[in-house]
Amino acid sequence: MASAFPSTSDIPDDRPPGGRLARLWGRWWVKLLAGLAVIAAAGVFLLWLLVIRDLPSVDQLRTYEPPLPTNVRGADGVPIQSYARERRVELSYAEYPPMLVRAFLAAEDRTFFEHHGVDYPGLAGAVLDYAQKLGTGRRAKGGSTITQQVAKNLLIGNEYSPTRKLREAILAWKIEDTLTKPQILELYLNQIALGRNAFGVEAASHAYFDKELADLSLGQMAYLAILPKGPSNYDPVRHPERALERRNYVLREMRRNGFITQAQFAEANAEPLGTILRRTPKFESQGGYFVEEVRRLLIDRFGESAKDGPYSVYSGGLWVRSSLDTRLQDLAQEALRDGLMRFESGRGWSGPLRHVDVEGDNWLQPLLNTNIGLDYKDWRAGIAIAREDGGWSIGFSDGTTGTLPRWAAQMPVRGGGGNAFGAIKAGDILAVAPSGDDWAIRSVPRVSGGFVVEEPGTGRVLAMQGGFDARLQAFNRATQAMRQPGSTIKPIVYSAALENGMTPASIIVDGPFCVYQGARLGQKCFRNFGNMRGAGPHTMRWGIEQSRNLMTVRAAAQTGMPRIVSLMKRMGIGDYSPYLSFALGAGETTVQRMVNAFSILANQGRGGPPSLIDFVQDRRGKVIFPDNWRPCDGCNAPDWNGRTMPRPAVRQKQVIDPLTAYQMVHITEGVIQRGTATVLRDLDRPMFGKTGTTTGPTDVWFIGGTPQFVGGLYIGYDTPRNLGGAVQGGTFAAPIFKQFATNAYDGLEKLPFRAPAGIRMVRIDRGSGKPVFGTFPTDTDPKAAVIWEAFKPETEPRRRARRTDAAPTVGPTAAATQAPRDSDFLQREGGIY
Repeated sequence: MASAFPSTSDIPDDRPPGGRLARLWGRWWVKLLAGLAVIAAAGVFLLWLLVIRDLPSVDQLRTYEPPLPTNVRGADGVPIQSYARERRVELSYAEYPPMLVRAFLAAEDRTFFEHHGVDYPGLAGAVLDYAQKLGTGRRAKGGSTITQQVAKNLLIGNEYSPTRKLREAILAWKIEDTLTKPQILELYLNQIALGRNAFGVEAASHAYFDKELADLSLGQMAYLAILPKGPSNYDPVRHPERALERRNYVLREMRRNGFITQAQFAEANAEPLGTILRRTPKFESQGGYFVEEVRRLLIDRFGESAKDGPYSVYSGGLWVRSSLDTRLQDLAQEALRDGLMRFESGRGWSGPLRHVDVEGDNWLQPLLNTNIGLDYKDWRAGIAIAREDGGWSIGFSDGTTGTLPRWAAQMPVRGGGGNAFGAIKAGDILAVAPSGDDWAIRSVPRVSGGFVVEEPGTGRVLAMQGGFDARLQAFNRATQAMRQPGSTIKPIVYSAALENGMTPASIIVDGPFCVYQGARLGQKCFRNFGNMRGAGPHTMRWGIEQSRNLMTVRAAAQTGMPRIVSLMKRMGIGDYSPYLSFALGAGETTVQRMVNAFSILANQGRGGPPSLIDFVQDRRGKVIFPDNWRPCDGCNAPDWNGRTMPRPAVRQKQVIDPLTAYQMVHITEGVIQRGTATVLRDLDRPMFGKTGTTTGPTDVWFIGGTPQFVGGLYIGYDTPRNLGGAVQGGTFAAPIFKQFATNAYDGLEKLPFRAPAGIRMVRIDRGSGKPVFGTFPTDTDPKAAVIWEAFKPETEPRRRARRTDAAPTVGPTAAATQAPRDSDFLQREGGIY
């Protein structure tokens, strides 16, 4: 029976085909949501592609090490210099005064302790401001929190774009998840750029106020807090009113946020800025040429900037212990300068130190930009501003001015007509010194030179002066000037002769000596200094004491120049060809190399390259130089513990036979007693040395010293020219060393040079070199005929016994008539030294 109701298959279906999903997709609001989802996904993808994809890791902030300066200390541990392109002193958060932190929060981010890295209202305002100023060329306001500034400065850079703002905000959120608020503030306060090459608040405190942070007033702290907005905008010299207004704004914000009381606000608001003029940072001017040479050595080993490695000079935070003895450095500097001034006396004005362009009253900044300074006596560097009635108005680096009257600048101009007053031009930087209430012109020497002091036992350089003033003349003549050493090379020549069979008593003819140099060069005849005639046969000792060229070349020819130049190379003087002229000092070298060679002689032939750096530590105190460094355990013990005496490691090797070295030291003691350096004899202590004067003369030298330290210097023009016939090593260079030594050796024990085992001390006739019996040397007459001479075993003159030499051996008068024995002398002197 048929059903009364139709089958479902017979009912027409008006739903869209494809089922439920198709029906759902047919609705308009689903399509809208899907479109929005696609847009959102595309946005996320673009955000990842443009912003998030290459974001740096925030984890590196946990181990972030800011660029720190390299600090150099002297031998006594006192800081003498720092090298930095970013002046920074790293402190922990706890070391920052709470009031300083509040000042920065009031100026930069008052809700720092409340937000999570981003101040959304501030960020929205910055975005709106950016949109309004787009295309105008004006920069939008920052709107960055302190956390965002840390992200910008340490991780992503300072690009001006909306993309950077997004990256900055995302990183700030991550930083807040990674670091604590105090850690973030510590990073910020240590690395923020605050002008005057100061990075971090502690460095800025010294740069603007020359104070520690703890010593700053509230007003000074508020001033530092305005600098992150733009140090040049609030420069206290160029924009004092603007700086004062902004500082007072920070004080008002501190009061509004309850950081300070009304009384504190009123007191700080009434303060002047109180900043100092920009000047050379602490320790910058100490050490001069020495610390500049240390800088070069450090750069050669560790590199200059962070890209060169973790121990770079300008960012590695190294601690360097140098060998500089500041007392000796001051004495060497003073002696060399005074010697240069004596030479220049009466030669006229040498001209301005430099010339810069000045416009009206804008003279201070051009002067500061030259970084010229003088620390010789009471001299100062001043800039000629304008010529006024009867004098020049001059300005100084501290902003003060003075007057250079006409009468105080009457020094004649060297090499030209007129006087200094008429030759001065506006913008000239002058050397002046006080003269009553005014200033008088001074002349910086054109002649120059180098001075080095070294400790023979260790090879440590104790002092180094490479010219008149390192801030005027950066060229270091102690290490960089290649000069002919003249007769100071003779002890090295004769040392080679001693190593090859000669003795101090060997007879050498002081007479004409010529060599044939081949068909092209022909005959070469040598001569003594000053064309002195030959004196005939004399001992080697006499030839060195009197600095006879003819004897030197004759000894060199007999020894062989290959042996001599080989010894010069081993002693670090230079690598020369085997020509006889090098035996008279024709080969170029430096005063540092020559002082080191003489130190090797004074140290019984042991030595190596001179050193200016004792050790280098990284920022955490680990010694990273020299390699395999070990501390000297027990060296600083307050008392002897009964064990073997601890000794620091000495990195030296045997360069020359110790017997030969002592023989040469003993011979050159005679240079002081009766040779070309008798000006030093009244120092009254065991001392050896040698003078030198090159042809012209163009350079004059002296090198010598005692067992405690050896010093040496030369004087000459940078472009060699004649110094004048009256200038010689013994009459000019040796007196400069004497000025140094008189004060340097004051209070030091008079130590003799110790002779190595095997040396034979024999009485000889000083003139003939023959042994003497029955007569003993005397210390009262330096020119006595009989002296003690040092010989190697089996080289001393042999005694030939004669009956007339015998003293009575029996009877009551035997003891009275018997001559003293050599052994008695040695016992009185405490043994062979």
